[in-house]
Amino acid sequence: MFNLTPTVRTLLFINLGVFILQTQLGSKLNFLALFPVESVLFKPWQFVTYMFMHGGLGHIFSNMFGLISFGPLLEQRWGGNRFLTFWLVCGIGAGVLYSGVRYYELNDMRQGIELFKAEPTDVHLQDFVQKNMKEYEDAFAPVVRQLHATPNDQQLVQSATTSIESWYARGVNSPMLGASGALFGILFAFAYLFPNTELMLLFFPFPIKAKYFVFLYGLYELYSGVYRTPGDNVAHFAHLGGLLIGFILLMIWQRGRNRMY
Repeated sequence: MFNLTPTVRTLLFINLGVFILQTQLGSKLNFLALFPVESVLFKPWQFVTYMFMHGGLGHIFSNMFGLISFGPLLEQRWGGNRFLTFWLVCGIGAGVLYSGVRYYELNDMRQGIELFKAEPTDVHLQDFVQKNMKEYEDAFAPVVRQLHATPNDQQLVQSATTSIESWYARGVNSPMLGASGALFGILFAFAYLFPNTELMLLFFPFPIKAKYFVFLYGLYELYSGVYRTPGDNVAHFAHLGGLLIGFILLMIWQRGRNRMY
């Protein structure tokens, strides 16, 4: 069914091998995932290693299915070295861009905590929860009401402070992992080089051209990243980062090719 080219096959086997190790070693391999730069667990090499880690069977299946579906045609066109370069650069770039977004989010969260600690009012607590802990808004509602009624209750203030500090610590120590950023670069390259190729997707009842599929997918990721739903732990901006880096790299290569002529 799939005509696997050498580099695609190698990447597939490496990812599957690492996933098998994850199932056996569990959290012992977490040092390979990409932690926020604010975390003491962050290491520079994670910008490379995170893309070989996955969060579950569905995660690795979707990424590897995308790799073996779209990768071989690109490798046949570019050659193995250029394909590998593209994969790695898109993955690293996606990690860097996502880390920048995450740094902004965590810094904003930290400022919200400091504001509440300086002025522990119900308004500041509610603002923090609505902005950073949307899925727990109902659970915090009684605390907000109680703080409004008894603003000088230091035990209540300390409890609320501990809760939001714990949420921040959880964010700082939650890593990103997966090859999705690299894969989104591959998706963009495929749509750019083979725009009118019709795709039959598992979740789509009729054929769709590659250029329309990637465009719509990109819009979905942008919407999902800006308007996050409670409990959504998908790194949408890493996906968008992969698309962006893929676009930039293709434009650089295209400009170099044009100069040759």
